[in-house]
Amino acid sequence: MKRYTVLFIYLILLLGCGKTPIISTPGKQPVSPEIKAQQAPVKIHPTQRPYKINGKKYYPIPSAEGFTQTGIASWYGGKFHGRKTSNGETYNMHGTTSAHKTLPMNTHLLVKNLENGKEFVTRINDRGPFVKGRIIDLSLTGARELNIIEKGTARVEITALGEAVTVTRNNEESEQFLPHEDFQAGDFYVQIGSFTVENNAIRLKDKVSGWGKTTEITTFDRGDAFFYRVQVKAGNRLEEANRMERVMTESGFPDAFVVAR
Repeated sequence: MKRYTVLFIYLILLLGCGKTPIISTPGKQPVSPEIKAQQAPVKIHPTQRPYKINGKKYYPIPSAEGFTQTGIASWYGGKFHGRKTSNGETYNMHGTTSAHKTLPMNTHLLVKNLENGKEFVTRINDRGPFVKGRIIDLSLTGARELNIIEKGTARVEITALGEAVTVTRNNEESEQFLPHEDFQAGDFYVQIGSFTVENNAIRLKDKVSGWGKTTEITTFDRGDAFFYRVQVKAGNRLEEANRMERVMTESGFPDAFVVAR
């Protein structure tokens, strides 16, 4: 009940700011091969391009729908306050934004402190944290809401709620919240690896399949690179998927995360 109360209050605040949630989008019309071939190459937004930090390369994912992850949260402020974030905004440690290494910018997340049950809704506008085992960097406000200021870190569960999108009407742009469908139900998988070399993906799939796990390889063409993603079947309920994520994390895949198809 507490989770739904948090979401209800959050949506009310959005409505109060004149940001009306978008409930549905029109279906896409099929595109003929001839027309598709003439279309311009896919343009990758700068915040969605791969980047390297301390010798490790990170690949932002195209969609946060169905995303959930468990790990360590930290917070940042002080010297970062007033600096530019990865998407060009000015970081405000008194705001409600956060940093994540691979989620699309403007993804809205529900962050739950697994140590005390407190929850906080945040929006991604920066990259990080680049410390092993940490999955999200909160603002000072977020840290206060989850009661982790003094301790500095806490084990949390993050769940994607939707995203902020820019809508143009009458030549005026406004930001609106586009909620994901029921995030508790879906066709869930746990992604444990993503490769540009198919043989690497096949080797990992064969290894995990040998453990008795239903494992698949899905492909993704980002426009500038082609990826082979190794994903383990995790059930039709988010709680099942979270359990599978924990199993895979403890089995040597610390960056595993849940996705919905």
